[in-house]
Amino acid sequence: MDKKYEECLKVIQECLKACNTCFDACLKEEDVKMMAECIRLDRECADICAFAVQAITRNSPFTNQILNLCADVCEQCAEECAKHEHEHCKRCAEACRKCADACRKAAA
Repeated sequence: MDKKYEECLKVIQECLKACNTCFDACLKEEDVKMMAECIRLDRECADICAFAVQAITRNSPFTNQILNLCADVCEQCAEECAKHEHEHCKRCAEACRKCADACRKAAA
């Protein structure tokens, strides 16, 4: 694994956890319909984060492209989560923003 991705990898894993936590908590909210887009983006974001971890750890020749896509998805997820007042959404939005930044820096 390329050393330049080490810090990014930790941030991606934190984002993956935050998205899964948010996903699970959103499903338990009273108005699940209102949370639908948040739930969908949590899932998308967790999946691309998991894929990015795979790419980094196997030295994929596509790592930088995957990290840029990961950053795009993280930004959208952060935007959606930020619309909600729930603590899990706020934490997820923060983790996603941090992840998007880390991915963009690592891919640069």
